Formats: sequence, structure tokens, C-alpha cells
Amino acid sequence: MTDVKMSAQGRVWFAFASLVGGLLFPCLASAQFFEFQVNELQFQYSDRYEIPFTGEDDTERGVVWTFQHADAWKYGDNFGFLDYSNLDDSGNDLYGEFYPNFSLGKITGKRVGFWRVKDVGILAGINWGRDTEILKYLPGIRLSWDIPGFAFLNSDFTLFIDDNGGVDSGGVPKEDDSWMLDINWAAPFDIGRHSFSIEGHVEYIGERDNEFDEEVSWWILGQPQFRYDLGKTLFNKPNQLFVGVEWQFWINKQGDSDTNENAPQVLIVGRL
Repeated sequence: MTDVKMSAQGRVWFAFASLVGGLLFPCLASAQFFEFQVNELQFQYSDRYEIPFTGEDDTERGVVWTFQHADAWKYGDNFGFLDYSNLDDSGNDLYGEFYPNFSLGKITGKRVGFWRVKDVGILAGINWGRDTEILKYLPGIRLSWDIPGFAFLNSDFTLFIDDNGGVDSGGVPKEDDSWMLDINWAAPFDIGRHSFSIEGHVEYIGERDNEFDEEVSWWILGQPQFRYDLGKTLFNKPNQLFVGVEWQFWINKQGDSDTNENAPQVLIVGRL
């Protein structure tokens, strides 16, 4: 029997196909399948993106287009995004993440939680990068919190399992496995007839070594957004067009302990 092995590049593109399938299937499936689904196209611009691993304080400007999807269904929920970045010095790239979450409360039909935790979920995340050939698996646990003022507030604890192709395949170096803690939320509020939201996430990823026995530093990445519902104000059509700012802060960007990023970004969001 022939032993067939998928190449590193093949695994990366297979992961991409899985990511795109995970994002597009909910959009094409019957609406009756979902409790809700939200699809967004986001435009972000900044002139303060840091370039890591250069040994210098280099910044570049550029644009990031993001397709983002979220839904809920009978046994859980899904969240994912696909970024297309076009930066002055780094060129363009595709990068995406997808996180199916299986709710133990929905599956059992009982409340699975404690104190302010209203539900516990099982996560099965995947991170993918085209040019970098990044491929990570993130199995873990989600705690969903019941906190007044939040549409949702989750804390995700996952492993950070590396399946990069490595430099031999033309990608970034392979790395040891690590772990991640991610806090993600949305907090909508009104001031008079105007609607706003503060939403986003902050993640911590632990340090690890790469294939050259070099230390890849821990990092903290935050991407909070402040949104104003412009569609409601101008056209009396709420939750369709938003403007605002996304603040991207990154301590030890991409594991480079010499690079910290502080990049406010112009933000325009359209819901599809």
C-alpha cells in the first residue's frame, strides 16, 4: 500500500480551503439553520504598522481588508475572518483564523457554568497564512460570561500547536508548541439617538523556540474597536454601516522582543 504524505505547502492550502469553507458555508446555508449570522467587510488604514525582525524601528503604511463572519446554531457558534493586507514594504498577504465552538450547554440542554460563567464550550481553532505558510491548531476551552452591558464576553484558553512548513518550504520557521489566552467581547451602548459599540479582543501567546533554537518571545496583541452606527443616523438603517477607529497594539510583535506596535487605524465596516 502506498504511503501518501501531504507536503507542507499542501497542508497549508488544505487549511486555507477548510478556513474558506468554514467562512462561506454559513453564508450559503439556509437561514433556518442558524439562530443568527453576521457577515462584515471591514476597511482599515494606518501609517504606523511596525516591521518586526529588522533590528530597526521601521514603520510602514497600508490597508487591510477583512471579511468577518459570526453565527450561532443549534450546538454552538462559529467565528472567523480572512484578512487581505496590502502594505508599502511588506507587500500583500492573506491571513485567516476560524474558531468553531461547541456549546456544552446547548448540547446537554442544561446550564453548564458557575458563578458568572453562563456556558462552557469546546473550541477547535485554526490559523492560516498564505505567504508565511503559517498553520496553527488551537484546541481549547471557552468560558462565556454573563456580565451586564456586554452583548458577549468570552475567555478562550487554547493550545497553540505548530504545523508550519518551515523555512525549507519557503515559509516562516517551525516553532515549538505553546498556548494562548484570548479575551473577546462586544459592548454596545446608546447616547441619545446615537448608537456605539466597543468590541474586539486581546490575546496572550506564550514564548517558544523555533527550528533554529532561537527564542520566539511571548506576545500580547490587542485589537479593540470603537464603532459609531452611521447608517442608523444617516439612513435610519441600524447595524449596516459603521465608522470608527481600531487600535492595534502589539507587544513583542510576531515574537520579536525588540518590536512593539501602536497603530491606530481608520475603520469602516459594512454588514453584508
